[in-house]
Amino acid sequence: MNQVKHLLEIKGNTVHAVAPDTAVLEAIRLMAERRIGALLVMRGEQLVGIVSERDYARKVILQGRSSGGTPVSEIMSAPPVTVGPDTEVLECMRLCTHSRIRHLPVVEGNAVVGVISIGDLVKAVIDEQAEQIEQLQRYITS
Repeated sequence: MNQVKHLLEIKGNTVHAVAPDTAVLEAIRLMAERRIGALLVMRGEQLVGIVSERDYARKVILQGRSSGGTPVSEIMSAPPVTVGPDTEVLECMRLCTHSRIRHLPVVEGNAVVGVISIGDLVKAVIDEQAEQIEQLQRYITS
């Protein structure tokens, strides 16, 4: 499970998105319903940004703006950092930590094929390490 495409095979490639003119309040409700931390912002089939709980906290709540009157386009992160399906998990971890982001849209050609989070990446790394430890234990005890 060294590449993003393997994570998407396990996780699924469900994409949750809103349009740029969607009210922030509606986007936050969708995130809460889906139990996710970010939504892609799409204009038709084109990825134009990503909006996260962090964006909401920093750019709406802390600035005293209206959740109902502010469009997502005013608080989204754009352009979003993206990766391809063949990107290595450790490269994604580097991107997330270096850029201080938690979600990476996965793009193949011009199409968004999924989203991975820092949590997905951490789980993949831990699972791989656990498997290696188990193999070493079998080798040592056999």
